[in-house]
Amino acid sequence: MEFIGFALGVLIGITLGLIGSGGSVLTIPILVYLMHISPSHATTYSLFIVGSAALVGSIKGIRAHLLDYKMALYFGLPSIFSIFIMRKFVIPTLPATLFTIYNYAITKDLFIMLVFAVLMIITAFSMIVSSKQLKNTREEIGKNSIIIKGVFVGLLSGFVGVGGGFLIVPILIFSGELPMKKAVATSLIIIAANSLIGFAGSLNSEPIQWKFLLAFTTFAVAGIYAGIYLSNKISNKKLKPAFGWFVLITGIFIIIKELLLNI
Repeated sequence: MEFIGFALGVLIGITLGLIGSGGSVLTIPILVYLMHISPSHATTYSLFIVGSAALVGSIKGIRAHLLDYKMALYFGLPSIFSIFIMRKFVIPTLPATLFTIYNYAITKDLFIMLVFAVLMIITAFSMIVSSKQLKNTREEIGKNSIIIKGVFVGLLSGFVGVGGGFLIVPILIFSGELPMKKAVATSLIIIAANSLIGFAGSLNSEPIQWKFLLAFTTFAVAGIYAGIYLSNKISNKKLKPAFGWFVLITGIFIIIKELLLNI
């Protein structure tokens, strides 16, 4: 199982390189179900893995002058601040059992997985729907402040240990009015900053298996090089819906497993 997990680590980087998001929605299930890491630890590891892969991937965008520095600052700084607060001060104080419903204990790990599964389903929807449908929401999405959205993405990313690319890319396109290539390039640097700062906020709260973490990250970084190469060969319009259906099925599986199967 661990061998399969490392092999799938490459897929994390490939999805980041291809579509600028989606890597984190694969990382948590791989770490939890194949590498047998607890959800709370997996969120920390995910931040380092995705952040490192995104940092490497952002180099191409910087060299191609696709990075929008102004948007990266407006959105990125509030996001970085909120993700650090979440990882440094909020997550460590959460009790092992958050609350009980009809004698059914909702633990911190269970709640993290359920919130994560819901995010996967939302991510899947954003990938499956057509670009025309998304354009119809441009006016509504653009009403809110980029800074407020940055804070929200940071808090959410910090809680479930994701880079937040599936939220960042649409916000940069619709609210920031960036073209797709610039949005993807800018999202990678924001994901990298968010994830690595969030990881730094967790360093003193739990032990880190550095040998495993660095080995897994190496596979993800290798994957992002493959993803960047494939991005010139594969149509993004065809890839995103297909990947979206995969993410949707995985999100539903997590909910069923955590609530019903309990295995």
